[in-house]
Amino acid sequence: MSYKVEFSKAASKQFKKLPVNLQGRIQIKIDELATEPRPDGVKKLKDRENAYRIKVGDYRILYKIIDDILLITVIKIGHRKDVYRDES
Repeated sequence: MSYKVEFSKAASKQFKKLPVNLQGRIQIKIDELATEPRPDGVKKLKDRENAYRIKVGDYRILYKIIDDILLITVIKIGHRKDVYRDES
């Protein structure tokens, strides 16, 4: 059972701004989510429904899991000091 992984528009922009070596490390983790959406070390976010985060060094990948249709949406990618801040 494999999930489809897609990026939000914001997450795609954030990903492209990262250094190439970091993009590679993050892409590996995102690809692994397709087969295991809740890997070891994943943390459910309290303030958001079906939202989780995984760590890659000092960076965080925030994503939503929709089990009904086997979909993972990457919401946000960023440094740990900035990623949890709201844009509002």
